Amino acid sequence: MYRRYIKRALDVVFSVLSLIVLSPVLLVLTVMGAISMKGNPFFVQERPGKDEKIFKLIKFRSMTCEKDENGELLPDDKRLKPYGKILRSLSLDELPEVINILKGDMSFVGPRPLLVKYLPLYNERQKRRHKVRPGLSGLAQINGRNAISWEEKFEFDITYIENITFFGDMKFIFLTILKVFRRAGINQGERLTMSEFEGNIAIENETEEIFA
Repeated sequence: MYRRYIKRALDVVFSVLSLIVLSPVLLVLTVMGAISMKGNPFFVQERPGKDEKIFKLIKFRSMTCEKDENGELLPDDKRLKPYGKILRSLSLDELPEVINILKGDMSFVGPRPLLVKYLPLYNERQKRRHKVRPGLSGLAQINGRNAISWEEKFEFDITYIENITFFGDMKFIFLTILKVFRRAGINQGERLTMSEFEGNIAIENETEEIFA
């Protein structure tokens, strides 16, 4: 009952309330982002949602679009300015995703929406992450976020899908808030972003190297 009906109803109610309460913050960040990024403050990218349906994820842009003399984007550390670092450290760049939740693209809790190009790389078990709406936060986020391996991330996603409950979702939301205040798991080691998923062969090779 909760999974089929109540979860979505709560998403609608809380996304509306969140947009009302956070509207001053969203307005300020939109203006500051436009100034800091010298243009569009929003980052919009296609991501796969429930049943692999593609939707447009909305976030605040945290990196500039600066390019080198060859027209290639500069490395992440060159494009991540102090404003962007603050956004990421406080997870403020994720706030516009509340709009995605209201639209029905996402839920407050669920597997994080990954890149479209990863779809052909999943095995049958990993594909199950698309049986539910992706989330603003989830089990993988409160257990390491970008600091854990892809294999661990996928296992947390499947564990969540198999055990969706109201009290579980409330617990994950509370723990996510704690994570934000502690600023934990934002980066993967010295990397500013999570390394790209290269498929299960890469995971197997990584595991073999660990136990070699």
